[in-house]
Amino acid sequence: MIRAPDARVVASTDLLVEGRHFRQDWSGPFDIGCKAAAQNLADVVAMGARPTALLVGLAAPGDLPVRWAEDFFRGLAEECAIAGASVAGGDVSAADSVMLAITALGDLAGTDPVTRRGAHPGDLLAVAGMLGSSAAGLALLAAGLASGAADGGTSAPADQDLAGLVAAHRRPRPPYAAGPQAAAAGATSMIDISDGLVQDLGHVAAASGVAIDIQQGRLAAGTVAAAGALRAAAAALGGQDWLAWVLSGGEDHALAATFPPGTFLPPGWSSIGTVGTGSGVQVDGRSRSDLDGWDHFRH
Repeated sequence: MIRAPDARVVASTDLLVEGRHFRQDWSGPFDIGCKAAAQNLADVVAMGARPTALLVGLAAPGDLPVRWAEDFFRGLAEECAIAGASVAGGDVSAADSVMLAITALGDLAGTDPVTRRGAHPGDLLAVAGMLGSSAAGLALLAAGLASGAADGGTSAPADQDLAGLVAAHRRPRPPYAAGPQAAAAGATSMIDISDGLVQDLGHVAAASGVAIDIQQGRLAAGTVAAAGALRAAAAALGGQDWLAWVLSGGEDHALAATFPPGTFLPPGWSSIGTVGTGSGVQVDGRSRSDLDGWDHFRH
């Protein structure tokens, strides 16, 4: 039984499939557990709620080592502890590969939820948490510049900047306190960045019936993106555009929110754009069809 002081419970669920959402040769079970918890807990705080519990479904081959399952659960439990939640239960079944079904629950404590539908023309656009790091880390792994097959997902490049990007992919760090703080500051809409900044803001723009303009020059701020590390990764990969990771890379689970004009942003939030009339998402006033983010049925 889970206490629900509010008459409403915020709930979110995600399905993670081995080979599509994680690879055991790139990430160990502890990091997989942390990441599975983080991406669901981030959805809860993105509505301004306090996370309370996770329900976990695990399907796996019968020869999966018991140690793997134990380390996976340790990761779940550690990430829940950071967010102030716990693992309340779940189920186990057999499957040909590892599949995870995670449901997160949260408490609004009597406050109104912050949804995707409340943005208004004139609002400020702000983010909390870092953008682009996970996508850059994934690119490094895919290019063979970091490995994990031999040690359960702990190998990383010797360069500390690049190693930090790989770590960010294996274990994202959502800004859990920032969601409720944004709600208390009057955020009109909010979403967690799981599939890419442009794509996820597109959901906000569509739900709210507004246009959102991202100011690219603000994305290099140290509170928004690790620009130095991203530039180093781009150079190591042959000169890729590091800003593309910030704009379309997912799985950092940072938060994006809109606030009424003149709002004093809570600590950890950085202004990166504005809301106007119209539809869709633009970067410096231009549409960017090349920044389409993650699509589960296309990738």
